[in-house]
Amino acid sequence: MYLVIFDCDGTLVDSQDTILHGVTVGFEAVGLTPPDRRTGLSIVGLSLDVAFRRLVAPEHAHLVPAMADAYRQAKVARRLAGLDHDPLYPGARAVLDALHARDDVLLGIATGKALRGVRHLQEMHGLERMFATIQTADSAPSKPHPGMILQAMAETGAQADRTVMIGDTTFDIDMARAAGVSSVGVSWGYHPREQLVASGAGRIIDAFGELEGVLAEMLDLRSAAAQMDRV
Repeated sequence: MYLVIFDCDGTLVDSQDTILHGVTVGFEAVGLTPPDRRTGLSIVGLSLDVAFRRLVAPEHAHLVPAMADAYRQAKVARRLAGLDHDPLYPGARAVLDALHARDDVLLGIATGKALRGVRHLQEMHGLERMFATIQTADSAPSKPHPGMILQAMAETGAQADRTVMIGDTTFDIDMARAAGVSSVGVSWGYHPREQLVASGAGRIIDAFGELEGVLAEMLDLRSAAAQMDRV
């Protein structure tokens, strides 16, 4: 089996507005000025406490737990109010459906989100049965630590040479390299192409429609036609 692991924010879903809202709430909750948009989005992909720690000055590090708690509370409130709807990027659903339909591919998620955030995303987009393994900030160290990928491989029985990580940040690419697996960077997320290349992304794609072809080359996936012939 091949294991294809996706990051969430900035890769599968466009969540920049809801993330920035949470970051702003976190800063304002402790009386600090929120960062500008670019800085606020630069930490997307990291676990929440790690992300806030990167955004604040060292002398404010003690405020991070309160900031992270305010962010979480704001997210829960927005979901209950029906305001937290992060759209899938164009082409994402078609690619997920095509890969999920294969008998030689398992899908996974590795994200800095909490598990309840992933469950909300699955419910919004009807992805409840799509992923064989889901790794979150609740049960693994923050990216770029390789723990999420190593746990995903252990849960599914996939080998490193048959596993690939898809992500939009250097945190994803660095995590993949640390875990000894291949990676594909996406250009529509939160870190620029040149940073993804510098981190060692095996390939960079500019649209979801390119992903199946890239995976076929990287993992030697059989074509859909060949798979049907074998069946």
